[in-house]
Amino acid sequence: MASSNNTRLGVLLMIATTFVFAVQDGISRHLASEYNVLMVVMIRYWFFAAFVTTIAYRKAGGIRAAARTEQPLLQIFRGLILATEICVMIYAFTLLGLIESHAVFTSYPLLVAALSGPILGEVVGWRRWTAIFIGFVGVLIILKPGVGVFSPAAIVPLIAAFLFALYGLLTRYASRKDTAATSFFWTGVAGSVMMTAVGAAYWEPMVQSDWLWMGTLCITGALGHWLLIKTYEAAEASAVQPFAYLQLVFVSFIGVLVFHERIELNVAIGAAVVVCAGLFTLWRARAQEQAR
Repeated sequence: MASSNNTRLGVLLMIATTFVFAVQDGISRHLASEYNVLMVVMIRYWFFAAFVTTIAYRKAGGIRAAARTEQPLLQIFRGLILATEICVMIYAFTLLGLIESHAVFTSYPLLVAALSGPILGEVVGWRRWTAIFIGFVGVLIILKPGVGVFSPAAIVPLIAAFLFALYGLLTRYASRKDTAATSFFWTGVAGSVMMTAVGAAYWEPMVQSDWLWMGTLCITGALGHWLLIKTYEAAEASAVQPFAYLQLVFVSFIGVLVFHERIELNVAIGAAVVVCAGLFTLWRARAQEQAR
């Protein structure tokens, strides 16, 4: 298949991925409003761990090959960071709703760019630093500090964005020695162990209809990760990453139509500023790679 066809396929897969993840977030918002966040994430991780273990088992070398790593502490830490981020983000849904939470969370590529220097030793030029600054002006527009009474809850999705950016950078760092399959395996297993340890005490009965939603949540979680893997197999990450911002669009539709949320003017303006700044940092990173 020609590379242009691969790119088009990658874009379509990324759009499908963002839609599935948006649906997943909507279901998470519903379940977390009825049950403890830790229990919801724990059950989701049980399915996720079974999913990554099954994939590892079917590949050459089996589970032993997938689990083999020279940096187990790093891999475990990555898994714990992601599990924590998921809990924090779902908690943000219950505090702020889907739209405002995701509007702030879209700042994570800017955090990746800002932290890539101290963590990975990458050079961040003045253009990207300017875009990072402008992007966080957008975050401030969303949060409205100093206007009325500032809600500390607005910081929660920003913490989630920081954790996800840290997870992404540690994943890139781990890839210097480990394969993607190894990192994927450790992400699911480490997160499952952590969530079982902290979530089991919060178990509570779930009505039958919500078990159906929980099953759907588990399936969409596995499907989303599978689509994401296929996306990066079909095309370069730099070519498809800008389309990841469509998740904010899909989430906004779900927030408005299902949960009757409102898109406030400051959130729309701030999100547009953040997305434009994020797209610029992605473009600069790709331009620098092509110039090497």
